[in-house]
Order: sequence, then structure tokens, then C-alpha cells
Amino acid sequence: MELCVALDLPTKEENLALIEKIKAHDVWLKVGLRSYIRDGEAFLQAIKKINPDFKIFLDLKLYDIPNTMADAAESIMGLGVDMFNVHASAGKRAMQTVMSRLEKYESRPIVLAVTALTSFAADEFEAVYEKSIAKKANQFAQDALESGLDGVVCSAFESQAIKEITNEKFMTLTPGIRPFGEDAGDQKRVADVAFAKSAAVDFIVVGRPIYQSENPSEVVRKIVAQL
Repeated sequence: MELCVALDLPTKEENLALIEKIKAHDVWLKVGLRSYIRDGEAFLQAIKKINPDFKIFLDLKLYDIPNTMADAAESIMGLGVDMFNVHASAGKRAMQTVMSRLEKYESRPIVLAVTALTSFAADEFEAVYEKSIAKKANQFAQDALESGLDGVVCSAFESQAIKEITNEKFMTLTPGIRPFGEDAGDQKRVADVAFAKSAAVDFIVVGRPIYQSENPSEVVRKIVAQL
């Protein structure tokens, strides 16, 4: 299991200051929608200047018509990131189009599909998708596997079942991890590191518990020690 630190601070300068504090650790960094829209490719380059060994997860959750998603995925290839994601609810044809477009490259980033956002409560999810989170997440995972993706984004509570219906190599990445029982904030389906580990999660994403700490490096050290 690997740690992915969410760079969700209000400014590029604050995010870079956080990265400087944790640069000695072997972790992934998640660049989300706000950070990328605000700071762009230059921010990705700035991360690599601090530590070229950092691996970057570009968390843009692509969701559009198949050809547009594939165009965007191909543009991402030029950014030098190590992982990105799409929405499984865009459908199998969209996911297949993305993966087909990437076939011509000798190497590519890890590609994940978002199943159910961890901000969804059960009733909210059913109001949109008309199925339970567990059933729909499993369906989305199967669709992603059949479309050639490497794994899915899900909560820790769906990870084990997804592994069982796909395979051990099919990756799960779980946001909303609260390693030491912190407040859930705007997340609904949160878990601690021990639970994520028991659910065979491959990547955990941790944000607030790290960047709101007075000593982010120590928090990262304690989390990594649990992995």
C-alpha cells in the first residue's frame, strides 16, 4: 500500500511549501482539479524540481464524450504524470476509447476509473444512480477491467469486494482516509489506515490530516510506518 498526499491548499505557494516539508518521503502527490486549473503544467514541473522522484497522480476525473476524453488523455501523456483518472459512469465505450488511444505509447500512466465519489451518502448515491453504492461500484469496476484500465477509485468499504470480482492486480485507490480518527469533513465514507490495509487497498489518499498539521513530515512518517 502506498501513500498519496493530496495537494489541496488554497495557493500554489502553500502547496509547494508543503512539498518542501515532506520531500524526503517516498510518497505520491495528488494534484486535483483546483490546483491544476489554477497552476497548470508549471506546477507539475515545480514539483519535479523539488524532488524528481515524486510520482504525480493527476486527479481530473475526465468525463465527456469518448473522443474528447481520449483527446484529453493523450494530452495528459505530455505532462509526465504517473497516474490519472476518468469517470466510470462515462461508460465502457469512453473508457475503451481512452485506452485504445494510449496503446501507441511505449509506456503510459496508470489509468483509474472513479466509481462512487466518497462524498456520497448512500441515499444521495441511489437518487442519482438508482442502485446501491456497493452494487454500482462493483459494476463500474467490472466495466473498467473489461475496458483495459488498471483499477478504480473507490472507498475502502468497496475495495475488498472489487478485488474479489476482478483480480489481485486490479488496483484500488481510496480517498477520504483519516489515519488517526480525524473529522470526516465533507467525506461520508471514510476509513483509517488499518481498515484500508485489511481491504487490500493499493493507494490511500490523505489530505487534511497532513496539510493541516503543524508538522506534516512527522504525520507522513507515522502514516508510512503503518503501511
